Amino acid sequence: MSTVTVQPTGITPADVLAVARGDAHVVLAPAAVEAMITSRSIVDGIEADGRPVYGVSTGFGALANTFVAPQRRAELQHALIRSHAAGIGAPMPREVVRAMMLLRVRSLALGRSGVRPLVAQALVDLLNADVTPWVPEHGSLGASGDLAPLAHCALVLLGEGWVRGPAGEQVDAADALRAAGLAPIALAAKEGLALINGTDGMLGMLLLAVADARHLFAMADVTAALAIEAMLGSERPFLPELHAIRPHPGQAASAANIHRLLQDSRVMDSHRDDLAHAVQDAYSMRCAPQVAGAARDTLDFVETVAGRELVSVVDNPVVLPDGRVESTGNFHGAPLGFAADYLAIAAAEVGAIAERRVDRLLDVTRNRDLPAFLSPDAGVNSGLMIAQYTAAGIVAENRRLAAPASVDSLPTSGMQEDHVSMGWAGAKKLRTVLDNLTSLLAVELLSAVRGLQLRAPLTPSPAGRAALDALGPAAGTPGPDVFLAPVLAAARSVLAGPDLRAAIERQIGPLS
Repeated sequence: MSTVTVQPTGITPADVLAVARGDAHVVLAPAAVEAMITSRSIVDGIEADGRPVYGVSTGFGALANTFVAPQRRAELQHALIRSHAAGIGAPMPREVVRAMMLLRVRSLALGRSGVRPLVAQALVDLLNADVTPWVPEHGSLGASGDLAPLAHCALVLLGEGWVRGPAGEQVDAADALRAAGLAPIALAAKEGLALINGTDGMLGMLLLAVADARHLFAMADVTAALAIEAMLGSERPFLPELHAIRPHPGQAASAANIHRLLQDSRVMDSHRDDLAHAVQDAYSMRCAPQVAGAARDTLDFVETVAGRELVSVVDNPVVLPDGRVESTGNFHGAPLGFAADYLAIAAAEVGAIAERRVDRLLDVTRNRDLPAFLSPDAGVNSGLMIAQYTAAGIVAENRRLAAPASVDSLPTSGMQEDHVSMGWAGAKKLRTVLDNLTSLLAVELLSAVRGLQLRAPLTPSPAGRAALDALGPAAGTPGPDVFLAPVLAAARSVLAGPDLRAAIERQIGPLS
């Protein structure tokens, strides 16, 4: 089992993936414990002096000017968690909740939140015991960060609320803590606020989305190349000198991938010197790297934003080393909301151009001598006709989801929080767009494989052979119609997993 050590300098995206999607063990570095002890001593001093400080000796949000007596300040923190755990809807996936919890540990360990180390350790204990809070999907506006989702996590620390059971069922948190050998904690001044104020939910989803998009954008080059090969397209638009004169780095990388993927192919050799062949391929073929490359550049920007946030202090108020406790707006999710919306737009277009290639592959008037809908007996059989319907429906949904969430602010908390980021919603719909993109590329993969099968006895490229080997057991060979849904599910599994890419890279080297 791997170990992730949370330092006062933060953690890495790889750490988040290891904990969210794996079972990495989490530990707090001694330096992180020391940083928390130091910041807590400042809060204790404020308590002793009786100074008015937001969230320590006052209420929250629109109640920021309401003084809270010292004997009720622990009660204030518990009341905060209970009232803010107000989410509704289906539970968020385990990986999102685990990412969010680890990022909250990271935030506390920076030593700017004024909490005791035992609070961060309690979250670590939940992660290591695989106790996952039940976090409803609706509740966050990305205003003071992800208040409601984080409150549902914090509530479990108090022995209240719900967690996800082994089968995804709702389980009482107190029972789950007992079963795991854990005990509830009691919160002191400032600690409830420190547990829920920040962008950890949207950042966790964005980091997961970045990892998924990296894989999908590489696989989009693979499926594009296979479709181009099956349609007897040209490799010449992907020559490096044609992309050096328009120096977008993502475009060059995508073009280089597609060009390499098309080498060593008897299918491509069959028409390379055919003067009757089309002088120019359609945009969906010729412009594949321009679209996928722009998406790659968008992803680089998003990764930069997520990396900055991963080293940021996003709590409010923050405890500064000189003893001041200052209110900030660092919890506002605008940077992440904008990034999530931008990446959703890019991913939606990667899927849209893939669907156009699918349509062209299936159309007997445009697919260069392949049978209609890739069926050897079209008429009685419909081939992949309805697979393209499915792809078209998903493209339409992704276009709706590509509408930005971050421009849709609504005022809350008695107009105290009068502009919100909607970053949680933006990150959540981004994950849906990427899930949909997986399905769209799976349809293109299946269509391209079927097209290459129909080009026999010509031998396809190494990538084509790897795709035929990977999908052949589920797809079978061209013939009478079969129950198509399981074949599409198999294509999706092949597309989403690492094995096909690994098999291709063993033949042609690493893809960009």
